Amino acid sequence: MMRVSVMGVGIAGPGLDGWEAARPILAGLSDHRMTPVSRAIPSILSAVERRRSSQSARLAILAAQDALAAGRASGDEIATVFASSDGDGDITHEICQSLAGAVREISPTSFHNSVYNAPSGYWSIATRSRLASTTVCAYDVSFAAGLIEAAAYATVEHQPVMVIASDLPFPDPLHSIRQVEESFAAALLLSPGDSTEFLMRWEIGLEPRRTATGFPQGLPDSLRSNPAARCLPLLTRLAKGHGDTVTLDYSDEQDLVIRCEPGT
Repeated sequence: MMRVSVMGVGIAGPGLDGWEAARPILAGLSDHRMTPVSRAIPSILSAVERRRSSQSARLAILAAQDALAAGRASGDEIATVFASSDGDGDITHEICQSLAGAVREISPTSFHNSVYNAPSGYWSIATRSRLASTTVCAYDVSFAAGLIEAAAYATVEHQPVMVIASDLPFPDPLHSIRQVEESFAAALLLSPGDSTEFLMRWEIGLEPRRTATGFPQGLPDSLRSNPAARCLPLLTRLAKGHGDTVTLDYSDEQDLVIRCEPGT
């Protein structure tokens, strides 16, 4: 089992506009209201990068910036793990349209943004971070894979790391084969398990297959289709401050098991 401390949380989703606003909703203290996902541009992006970046990158960085709000670290002090099941669907759609046309010319900016680790690149430019950054994809269990990667980094390197998971709907006709209904991103700032101040401490490991923890009550069913939103059972424990065990799907043989200990 790997032991890590959760130092900060970020979230961007429908009716979940930032951790401070989302926390009472996830804790069951206030009702969720279905509102559009914020299209705010993260303030840490320069004017040039704001123009160049895609909505996919901006959503991921918006959640990551939110996780820094606790003030326990700055962006250039944190390694990152970005996780996404599908990458940027709008850019994929745009490139497919271009290739299916008569001219078959691709916008250089679209090509630039189509790279799977584009959000990581924008983040590194915005924060001037030279620390390690990894981008992982594992279809519907991409968040679980990203969390394992981040926990391993914090444990081995004994340094803070942030895992950022994000996914957005594909436009038609691609939406017919990958039916993600809502945009969602979340970020978790982790540090090695011996930190003295933390929101929650987790023991993370892989165990034989068991029943996964259910989706939180009170949130829209449409969020269930978003792979990044599979982190919500964990975020509800963080919001409530409850010690508990959360089980997330990982493979046909193993699940990701997180044992939660309330923070100080």
